[in-house]
Amino acid sequence: MKVLFVCSLGMSSQIAVDALLKEAKKNGVEMEVKAVSTQEFEEEVSQNWDVAMVAPQIRHRFDVLKEHAVSAGVPCALIEPMGYSPLGGPRLLKQVLSLKK
Repeated sequence: MKVLFVCSLGMSSQIAVDALLKEAKKNGVEMEVKAVSTQEFEEEVSQNWDVAMVAPQIRHRFDVLKEHAVSAGVPCALIEPMGYSPLGGPRLLKQVLSLKK
């Protein structure tokens, strides 16, 4: 599964990305995750991603970002605040998997 994260600069999501990858591996889920900035998102989301996840700190841009994702045929959701942390892997994996269904 390919998961695209978007945050303000594409760097602050690394803690959540690491937590998600660790939890996916623990549960036998193959996953590729990439974090990009809001400026890169429109182009990147059209590159065959399965799911797009928007960081909580840019929730004010969610509607615009979701429009780009929907146009690319990619399900998109705002990351739950409790999932956006070093201990949020289980919650985040659950959210990603439910979005993919």
